Amino acid sequence: MLRRQSVLRLLPLLGGFALGFAGCSNSPDSGMGPVDTTLAGPVRPELAKIKHIVIIMQENRSFDQYFGTFPGADGIPMTNGVPLACVRDPASGTCVRPFHDSADVNLGGPHRQSNATADIDGGRMDGFVKQAESGRTGCADPFDPACRGGSGLVDVLGYHDDREIPNYWSYARNFVLQDRMFEPNASWSLPAHLFMVSEWSARCALPDDPASCINALQSPNPVGSAPGSYAWTDLTFLLHQAGISWKYYVAEGSEPDCDDDEAVCPPVPQRTTTPGIWNPLPLFSTVRKDGELGNIQTLDSFEADASSGRLPAVAWIIPNGQVSEHPPASVSVGQAYVTSVINQIMASPDWNSTAIFLAWDDWGGFYDHVPPPQVDINGYGLRVPGLVISPYAKQGFIDHQTLSFDAYVKFIEDVFLRGRRIDPATDGRPDPRPTVRENIAALGDLSRDFDFTRSPAPALMLPAPPLTSLLPMLVAH
Repeated sequence: MLRRQSVLRLLPLLGGFALGFAGCSNSPDSGMGPVDTTLAGPVRPELAKIKHIVIIMQENRSFDQYFGTFPGADGIPMTNGVPLACVRDPASGTCVRPFHDSADVNLGGPHRQSNATADIDGGRMDGFVKQAESGRTGCADPFDPACRGGSGLVDVLGYHDDREIPNYWSYARNFVLQDRMFEPNASWSLPAHLFMVSEWSARCALPDDPASCINALQSPNPVGSAPGSYAWTDLTFLLHQAGISWKYYVAEGSEPDCDDDEAVCPPVPQRTTTPGIWNPLPLFSTVRKDGELGNIQTLDSFEADASSGRLPAVAWIIPNGQVSEHPPASVSVGQAYVTSVINQIMASPDWNSTAIFLAWDDWGGFYDHVPPPQVDINGYGLRVPGLVISPYAKQGFIDHQTLSFDAYVKFIEDVFLRGRRIDPATDGRPDPRPTVRENIAALGDLSRDFDFTRSPAPALMLPAPPLTSLLPMLVAH
């Protein structure tokens, strides 16, 4: 077994691979209805073996880009190894087929709400090259969702396999790969992270007033807003009411996107106390009013909690721009970081009672061939890679259920809250969200990815950094 590597010691090492990256009340809100603390659903004894749920969220990759050629998955349709899809390139007047890409840095394409609509193109899934060619270049911030890398290269039809991402493919072979994991919203990173913790993206006219919020898929309140700007109800509120522990671990450094979808901005520091594109919780009314801002912690706290067997019941792990895999961040650096985080959990005394969910927050402009279902006015968005890693995960299983990040919230609620939902009718903080996302009929059940009748599987410690065939590529910013 490989010696466990510290995430903190690994992060400076990963920097060498980078390619030039630049006192509160515990009561519910006054004036709100009473909180229904009744546990809504029956006890599910098979879920009792899970004591810790860890969501590792990376950035901006489509399912087909990472697992489009994985055996048995619903990947890129091919005949005799030749992709059937041929996406029109308006610049050349020809069409482009998906191709193997061995570059370590990919550029992707713009990935706002309008780009998602154009990429999907009514289910034809043929807008990717056109959108990439229309993306802004020469942006001061190459992470902006309206931009693509400064090079003239269009690589949105490129895909990787186990030559470039061997550890991700090893997790898929030994645990569970989900080939119907859709981004919960057809838009960019900030709305995706809002959905991850609250099932909604909104713009609120009044701080701390959930009734003042309206649906805002593309442009919720910007992260520079006043505390309480995210006034609607999030999952931490239900967890707090039930006494369930949670932490949101943030890799400090720089965040990748400009606030409020601006095209140009100076580098934005990412800190636990600073609201950000990937760290929206400081702006939620509930987190501040419940006195839980201290639950937003750094990766050094994660390392200490994992090594001492003190992981919370629910944890989110959020990268910084360098290790995020958000173009133009490198694939190898992100893969090494994720492997190190998973190795930390596998080496922890908590491993035998943990479920890890690994996903990428949006498609980043990269090609995917599966049209997303339309479940409400917000999505779903395009497919992203999804993995389940746990001592109880079914070995080598490919889950074909329709899923989104809503399934993570649903599973957390089923494990720790007996199925109580973020529901304006019952949660004590009514807001005008259009849908109770966990109750959508199409949404699958993550418990089907586990076999709780078997003995816990041993840890699978993988090398970090992994050995890959990735080729460096210089990107002009």
